[in-house]
Amino acid sequence: MSFFMALAVAVKALRRNSMRTGLTALGIIIGVAAVIVMVAIGSGAQASIESQIRSAGSNLIVVSSGSSGFGPVRQGQGATTTLTVADANAIRAEIGGIRYLSPGVGTRSQVVAESSNWGTQIQGVGHELAELRSWPLQFGSFLTEQDVTRAANVAVLGSGVRDQLFSAGTDPTGAVIRIRNSPFRVVGVLSRKGQAAMGQDQDDVVIVPYTTAQKRLLGITHLQNIWISADPTANLESVSADLTALLRMRHTIDAGEDDDFMVRSLEEMASVLTSTTRTMTWLLAAVAAVSLLVGGIGIMNIMLVSVTERTKEIGLRLSVGASDIDVLLQFIVEAIVLSVAGGTVGIAAGVSASYVVGHVMDWPIAVTTNAVLLAFGFAVAVGVFFGFYPARKAAGLNPIDALRYD
Repeated sequence: MSFFMALAVAVKALRRNSMRTGLTALGIIIGVAAVIVMVAIGSGAQASIESQIRSAGSNLIVVSSGSSGFGPVRQGQGATTTLTVADANAIRAEIGGIRYLSPGVGTRSQVVAESSNWGTQIQGVGHELAELRSWPLQFGSFLTEQDVTRAANVAVLGSGVRDQLFSAGTDPTGAVIRIRNSPFRVVGVLSRKGQAAMGQDQDDVVIVPYTTAQKRLLGITHLQNIWISADPTANLESVSADLTALLRMRHTIDAGEDDDFMVRSLEEMASVLTSTTRTMTWLLAAVAAVSLLVGGIGIMNIMLVSVTERTKEIGLRLSVGASDIDVLLQFIVEAIVLSVAGGTVGIAAGVSASYVVGHVMDWPIAVTTNAVLLAFGFAVAVGVFFGFYPARKAAGLNPIDALRYD
């Protein structure tokens, strides 16, 4: 018997009991749809995290002041005061592969405008931060090199702070705000960036020259961090290693002693976060795949019932010359048709459900071709696997006993 003849016989047999066929295929439909929806939710979360990390800037390396302590008492990160502007200048001059660099300090303070005030984070940065973090402006301009050199009292507002101090969507360029009783002229407003990967609101910030923050807001001469953007072609691990070696030499840290600074790249953070979401995605898919197995068991049960009901038909076919392989092929094709039909409907249901879930729950969704093919292929494999036993049982029937079956 040819495959196409077996296909025609299988379709005819399945249509003979359409209600039972539909209920059997429902297990496959639900399983395929569940796998697609779960993978879409997990992939969407992973893509969202990766997008947020990319929005922080490209090829970022952050050098932060480290911990310090005496005896058993050790203070946390940021306690040391050994990171300096001279270190930042040395990094710029001696480390290859540096594209942008911005020294940084930070604090929190109440910011006062003409008719309102708002508590927010104040970031003192260099003039290259906007390019370093790929952060365009909505209004005005960013800090200039002259602003940093002169320690000018100028500020760039995050859109969240602008909305609180002034009305939403307005351009406050030229307005004067006060930070710790010092007047600052607003020169620009950053475009909206949203939450960072760790949940911080990136728009709730006021940016000033780091020199101004050191002198007028903090009264310090050291830096708290140095933001670095490496060239796209640079190797981040190599750049990080060179940074560590340079700073250890400049801070006269002997071999075996702990660093008084920390060097971290966003690539490390991204790999941790994406690997976590990838694990969760596969966990969700595995849970959803259980329903596919249940659907496969349903196929096996129905095929066994079908073999029992059609025992005389099978005996008649065997007695007139049909081979065991012909009977085996017929029932395997029936299982495949059930799986393919259920898988096709399941794909449509899964894709539709994914977008409905994303719209209703405002959840990031990413329906990938790989997930669809995986779910469909698994459905077919389940159908063949669970259909093989009933097919082999049918092919192994004795024709005489089958014809006598009542």
